[in-house]
Amino acid sequence: HVEALEILLQGLCGVQRERLRIHELCLKNGPNLGTGSSEVRLLCDLEQTEPSWTVRHVGGAMRGAGADQISVLVRTMVESKVSKNVLRMFYTLGYRLDHELLRVGFSFQFNRGAQITVTVSSVNKMLKLHATDEAVPVTPGIQMVEVTAPASAKNYTEVAAAVQSFCEYLAPLLHLSKPGVSTGVVPTAAAAAASLMSDGGGTPL
Repeated sequence: HVEALEILLQGLCGVQRERLRIHELCLKNGPNLGTGSSEVRLLCDLEQTEPSWTVRHVGGAMRGAGADQISVLVRTMVESKVSKNVLRMFYTLGYRLDHELLRVGFSFQFNRGAQITVTVSSVNKMLKLHATDEAVPVTPGIQMVEVTAPASAKNYTEVAAAVQSFCEYLAPLLHLSKPGVSTGVVPTAAAAAASLMSDGGGTPL
């Protein structure tokens, strides 16, 4: 129901989608960088005229009673724009390539009490090192849907509520949940998709 989901998201957003084509490399530290394991991700945006690079570090999920009471995953994330020779720099520091993937799909941006981004993408693996043109789907026919929003230590509960509220708009087609808690497609998704496709998307909400 990807096409129907795109129609629904465009109706909610009011603007066209942004194409997504991200080459992602996961690097892990070597033995000369301390005893603790460290992982960084290098992301190359291939949709840009001049591919741009970002380095991202994702921390562990928030734990405790507060985390259990909210319906979204909260974790720290640090991102920085970097130059195109960043991979060589991390190799020099002692990091090694663990795996790489190519994410292809589209995204929409929303302002609904928080700066919400919805991405719909397929995950592809490379048959040869860095050969993005030869990437093949890891799970053919299956798309990953993510709803994310930046937050601070002071407002993460409000942002979590905004994300949860927004996800309810997608309930005709799918239910979203924390990673590791499977909910999947709702039973009425086929009928909802057929309705969206037949009337060209209906009236934006």
